[in-house]
Amino acid sequence: MSEITNPRRILAVSLEGASQHLSRVIKDLTGSAPEPASTSLAGTTHDLKLTTSYYTATVPVWLDLIASPAEWAESFLSDEATEVLAVLGGVILVFPLPGTSTEASGETRNLIRHFGRVIKGGLGGWEWDGVGLAIGVGEGDADEWDGHCAEAGLEFVQLTSRGKSEARNEFGEKTGIARVREALESNDWAQLDTLGEGSDFGNFVDPDEARDDDDKDLDPENLDFGFDRADFEGLKKAIWNLDNAAADEPPESTSTAKDGPSEPVSNPKAEDLEQDLDDEEIAKVEKMMRKLQAVREAGEGMSQEQRRRMAARAVEEVMKEL
Repeated sequence: MSEITNPRRILAVSLEGASQHLSRVIKDLTGSAPEPASTSLAGTTHDLKLTTSYYTATVPVWLDLIASPAEWAESFLSDEATEVLAVLGGVILVFPLPGTSTEASGETRNLIRHFGRVIKGGLGGWEWDGVGLAIGVGEGDADEWDGHCAEAGLEFVQLTSRGKSEARNEFGEKTGIARVREALESNDWAQLDTLGEGSDFGNFVDPDEARDDDDKDLDPENLDFGFDRADFEGLKKAIWNLDNAAADEPPESTSTAKDGPSEPVSNPKAEDLEQDLDDEEIAKVEKMMRKLQAVREAGEGMSQEQRRRMAARAVEEVMKEL
């Protein structure tokens, strides 16, 4: 049995008006009630201990409360939230099952829809290597909400007042908190790539080929981010061809005196041209870096093979531009 020392995180949320249900779920799941950081559960971290035949892990659970589902989704789909989404291994949405109220049903559907936007747009949808759970608290009819949650990329689990005693349904499947824990235990909580802490492009690097390198200069000799070596050699060659093109320019003419040695004639226009070429080279390299950075972020949550395919396509596109 191995211990996962730096596991991925769980994000557990509910509407602000349903914080008591979020607190109950966390208490039933972890065995202890979360202690609010201040007067609200938002921003609180609570640990979940998982132990299976294969691993042990203490998974941090981040708690958040949603005031406006649309605004919350936009904030988690922004560039600033990329690093947060990258370390998530699980998401839990908690909501009370609405009764006959049409307004309450509409609010719940809206919540699920916007939460699904984050799963699909921020985490990669069904390709995401994580677990997404929607926990409906109450005695209401679960069939409708099962369908809505599935459309959002979530597994629906109903938690009733008898949830602790009803461990299995008529098909022998676990239900309630027992099913939530089962789903979380079956997930892979190891970080996809611990190399990312030291390199902006760590997610593209094979851990077996990792190298310690803190040099962050834009030197093309240091731009090997773990892409296919043949592709990247072609990319570096394309970059250096910019220098070769400048070097191949014919030298400026010189004047020769009849009774003295040759003296080079200063040509300010040529010096300006050389400076423009240097600026253009730097701009191209910076553009390449931004493109590769975007590809790295898009590859969060994908498998190593998928990330390598994306990297190969990115290299090909950059080479065409160069």
